[in-house]
Amino acid sequence: EKFRTLKNEGNDFVKKGKYDEAVNKYSECLKLNTKDCTIYTNRALCYLRLYKYEEAKQDCDHVLQIEDSNIKAFYRRALAYKGLQVRKKNMAGI
Repeated sequence: EKFRTLKNEGNDFVKKGKYDEAVNKYSECLKLNTKDCTIYTNRALCYLRLYKYEEAKQDCDHVLQIEDSNIKAFYRRALAYKGLQVRKKNMAGI
């Protein structure tokens, strides 16, 4: 029950564009249940919006270990890799 409440609060924060707050709610969810793939992919989305590509990639990697055909995890991991590549290019250009 508490898990569902936290998840819904996290989802509401995402809708409002409050990604830091959403990450906190999803992280709380994971303390209660580490097997819910949706929480990881939701948190990965937040990390992507916050330009935290490494964290997003780690969440997606975790999901794919549990559920190797999770499309959202593949897609968001690809976005994370893309973000990391862009960052690397920008660092090299400085």
